[in-house]
Amino acid sequence: MDNETVNTVEEIEDVKDEQSDVESPEERKAREEKEAAMKAARAKKIRLIPPFVMLLAGAAASITMRVQNYDTKTMLIILLCVLFGFYIAGCFLKGMVDRFERQVEEAGMEEGEVIEKELAEEGKTR
Repeated sequence: MDNETVNTVEEIEDVKDEQSDVESPEERKAREEKEAAMKAARAKKIRLIPPFVMLLAGAAASITMRVQNYDTKTMLIILLCVLFGFYIAGCFLKGMVDRFERQVEEAGMEEGEVIEKELAEEGKTR
């Protein structure tokens, strides 16, 4: 042990922490593909909000009007108005969900940028 450098436990742990934070290109690509697949699945689900809201309201209105013995012509006119109104309401709800997800995504991106900047600054100072 004449000329050997002895590393302390803290120095070894620091090196391990730095290495675990670094993401290889393959890991990054796999993570990005996974995130893209999850985002696409959520988009498919969100796209179905207006039709489900519209059909649920239409079913409720149809059953209610049938129980109350409406005549067919009046029932169809009311049902058309209900379907149109609740489709618009579903589109509004879908827009709100999209806006909320966009805000969450932007906040995550800003947080990621801050972390990346901190790591870059730490790398420059060392």
